[in-house]
Amino acid sequence: MIKIDNIRENIIEAIKQSQLSQAELARRIGVCQQAIGQYLYQNKMPSLETFANLCAVLDLDANEILCIK
Repeated sequence: MIKIDNIRENIIEAIKQSQLSQAELARRIGVCQQAIGQYLYQNKMPSLETFANLCAVLDLDANEILCIK
């Protein structure tokens, strides 16, 4: 079963492991820097398009982030 909390934790971990600044990551995925902070600290989830860009920029497998095996 897919749980939003697990997805959120996976996104947070991927962002932290990227070692990109919030500003640089935001620039690369086309959102404002505040959006990155919201993903990390305020329980906000990226839109589907932003999620796809995040996966591309961070070289992530969307299935892993979404807890799909």
